[in-house]
Amino acid sequence: MQRKIIEFANLLRKSGLRVSVAEAIDAFQALEELSIDDREVFRDALRASLVKRGDDVPTYDQLFDLYWSGFHDNLKGAFEAAAGALADDGIDMEQLLQKIREMLESGQVPEGEVDLSDLARALLTGDLSELEQMIRAAATQAGVARIENMLQIGFFGRRTLEAMNAEGATRELRDLAARLRAVGMGDAEAEAIGRLAERFFEALRQSVRSFMERELQTRNFEYMEKFRREALFEKSFYSLTEDEIARMREVVNRLAQRIKNVMSIRRRRRKKGKLDLHTMLRRNMARGGMPFELVFKEKRKDRPKLVILCDVSSSVANVSRFMLQFVYSLQECFTKIRSFVFVAELGEVTQVFHDHEVGKAIEEALEGGGVINVYTRSNFGMAFHTFWRDFLSAVDAKTTVLVLGDARNNYNDPKAWCLRDLHNKAKNVIWLNPESPSAWGFGDSVMDKYLPYTTLAEECRNLRQLSRIVDKLVL
Repeated sequence: MQRKIIEFANLLRKSGLRVSVAEAIDAFQALEELSIDDREVFRDALRASLVKRGDDVPTYDQLFDLYWSGFHDNLKGAFEAAAGALADDGIDMEQLLQKIREMLESGQVPEGEVDLSDLARALLTGDLSELEQMIRAAATQAGVARIENMLQIGFFGRRTLEAMNAEGATRELRDLAARLRAVGMGDAEAEAIGRLAERFFEALRQSVRSFMERELQTRNFEYMEKFRREALFEKSFYSLTEDEIARMREVVNRLAQRIKNVMSIRRRRRKKGKLDLHTMLRRNMARGGMPFELVFKEKRKDRPKLVILCDVSSSVANVSRFMLQFVYSLQECFTKIRSFVFVAELGEVTQVFHDHEVGKAIEEALEGGGVINVYTRSNFGMAFHTFWRDFLSAVDAKTTVLVLGDARNNYNDPKAWCLRDLHNKAKNVIWLNPESPSAWGFGDSVMDKYLPYTTLAEECRNLRQLSRIVDKLVL
């Protein structure tokens, strides 16, 4: 059992759940105190030990069904269907099996003539747990770990049945019927044993196929999850469903964590610097110039400041959501972050992110944080002028200004000179526009008026583009 729990924990890890060794040990200890016969209790005990976050529960439940409950239920269903088919033929399976056991125990058949395999005995006794273990062991022997696609299900199913010697067990049951007939069993009952053997073999074949399908699903779960995440990276923010938005939050957090890890490594390397030959020689004069003490030139790079000007109009709401989440996941990379939202009016929402956790803070920011009217028409010129008038002093040579918006200005004055003055004071002005560059400057777009006063302006309509831009920003 411990080996299977370890395999299950590894499967969870491959599918993106964070499961530590200590948590796997907690699962062992929990199962020592609880009965594993009740599958609901078993499921809940493993979930309490191995799952940390509510967002991971659906993935855990799906994998649990694939690895544990689902196959046992299918196995039980297949043999219940076999019993039902026998009942339709007028055969009471339980009564027939009971009579077989009584005749064998009474010694009517010489002991040397009854040599049933473990599989045949498990079929006669209806021991589903034993059958499940046999199928799993035979599948491992057949090399099911190499299954990769649907076309291989039949191949590995046949190899598993061969490893179990399923046809041999069926022949054993038919031979048993012949022996029992020879010692007094009626012809109808003996024929019923033959039909029972055929039904059991078919139930076993179906169960093995079901196991192969679930094994393929289990082994492909990691690949499919990776494929879905890659698809989310490429999918436009405009077309995300509510479910995809929820899943995207997790993808954004993981991406931000990966970037932070890379930054940490680069920062350590940068701090160490190159060998300072002159200082090293001076410090080692007392040792005859032998370099016992190494000295490096330290390279310190100040963390930049960040000012975010985020359009929260309905046309770019999803882009704003993920940009704010991404940047705030990386906020330790910056000395200070100040956030402003606008549609026409502009207001600061920095305090909103100090007072609330990031999810709630983003929702409030998208609603204007109570400081602006979000139910109006976009006016970039008005927003930039407000920032120029009230907050230009917040920008200096260490500040990166990040503007997020589609520059659709509803034919108002763009006041591009405000962005020019901002660009002159800031270290960088980066503009992320969810529209294609081919649409910039057409219709009510004034992006062409703002382009001369940006350090970098790029299309940003999906997570892959966003991650590439943020990578440039912080690395």
